[in-house]
Amino acid sequence: MFGYTWSELSSIFVMQSFSGFSLFSVLLLMALGLAIIFGQMGVVNLAHGEFMALGAYTVYLCSEIVHKHIPALAPYYFIVAIVAAFFAAGLVGLFVEWSLIRFLYKRPLDTLLATWGLSLIMQQAFRSIFGAREVTPTLPDWLMGSFKPSATIDIPINGVFVMGLTLLLTFGVWLFMFRSRTGLQMRATVQNRVMSGAVGINTKLVDRFTFSLGCGIAGVAGAAFTTIGSTGPDSGSRYIVDTFLVVVFGGTASLLGTVASAFGIAQSQSILEFFLKGTMGKVSVLTLIVIVLMIRPKGLFASKVRS
Repeated sequence: MFGYTWSELSSIFVMQSFSGFSLFSVLLLMALGLAIIFGQMGVVNLAHGEFMALGAYTVYLCSEIVHKHIPALAPYYFIVAIVAAFFAAGLVGLFVEWSLIRFLYKRPLDTLLATWGLSLIMQQAFRSIFGAREVTPTLPDWLMGSFKPSATIDIPINGVFVMGLTLLLTFGVWLFMFRSRTGLQMRATVQNRVMSGAVGINTKLVDRFTFSLGCGIAGVAGAAFTTIGSTGPDSGSRYIVDTFLVVVFGGTASLLGTVASAFGIAQSQSILEFFLKGTMGKVSVLTLIVIVLMIRPKGLFASKVRS
């Protein structure tokens, strides 16, 4: 098959599957934040990728500060940097919702154009502050290297860490959405905003918190991204289309759909791109998504929403 022996094929599938897991981790973290914003609020945030880049640049700044001024903390800074990335992106998201997004609810085209303009502004800000070249933080030694389960399989440690972070955050989002009072208010608001307001839920405050939370999760995605790639002013925009595909394909406002969609797209894309020439692997995945959406326009796991 394709000129490979069965032993080589099995190793290729394992390696590409693990590469798919790394892509799955970044896509899922990005899609979690976008699903919260798009699914809960109906806001098409084209600047979502730039919040991912903001998280990545936050990790880079933490790396530079620690290694220049507090080198003794170098082995431990990365965990703190992930938390800092969450709050940095979340706070900027809070300001953006207060200063821009809250005036554009129920105006999808205006929101689309406004967030597209915001993405260009943020990209230029990154370019002015950090330069046009891509930057990479100095990762702790415990994130470097790999382990070999067999002679032909090599698994990087940073990829395992990113997967663990992704699973932990996904479980945390599930607990928050389905086991907390605030999560209940968010789900109530998306199901019936008028009734939620009538029973005393401050829907404006819920919207502000939701947008901030989604941006914060994108910041964590940026922190995870620094372990597998360099960060540039346009790094986030490279993932925004795939992230929207994950959210729409899985079903907006569906946590299970987001996870299943991110996993399926990442694995299919990783394996097919190895065996097919050029961009045919990605084209094949997109074709399959289009066919499925023709059959299920609301995605694989559509949520029931009352108007």
